[in-house]
Amino acid sequence: MPRNRSTANPNSRLCGVDEAGRGPLAGAVFAAAVILDPARPVAGLADSKLLLPARREALATAIRRDALAWAVASATVEEIDGMNILRASLAAMARAVEALGVEPDEVVVDGLHVPRTRWPSRAVVKGDRLIAAISAASILAKTARDEEMVALDARYPGYGFARHKGYPTAEHLAALLALGPCEIHRRTFGPVRAALARRGLPS
Repeated sequence: MPRNRSTANPNSRLCGVDEAGRGPLAGAVFAAAVILDPARPVAGLADSKLLLPARREALATAIRRDALAWAVASATVEEIDGMNILRASLAAMARAVEALGVEPDEVVVDGLHVPRTRWPSRAVVKGDRLIAAISAASILAKTARDEEMVALDARYPGYGFARHKGYPTAEHLAALLALGPCEIHRRTFGPVRAALARRGLPS
């Protein structure tokens, strides 16, 4: 379910959007939408991939506290397998924008594609390094997804989800070979499909 917080400040409603979790073999894909408040700038924003975990967490707290509006949403593993990862990512982005509770003037999205929304939208390659609102969205999406994968690690022990967050690391691939896929693995992704085939299971 989307989570959001907003205020009625009408100023500077540029909405930055980014996702986290397109590459992993397991777990949902997350997206965030953020409208920053020019009266309360958040110092140190950057592409979430360039930040250490502790710094990402501190910035996520500051964004949730000081942004004009923010929201986080996701698309499930079933949606990823059913519509493909790109469409699922765009669906999560659209849900995050819709959950803001504030009307943006424009939606700017990291990458090459934009979700279908009611507002003018454009894609910006490397936007998470160029536009502060997209950087903020990347941080919220990444920290929310990491938190979810840590929680799932307790439900599905043995795979190391708390460490690799579902990405295809050597540890994860070895666990996939030894244990087989679990409920949160993306069955349409190559290594998971291969693991299912080794066990004679349908993908």
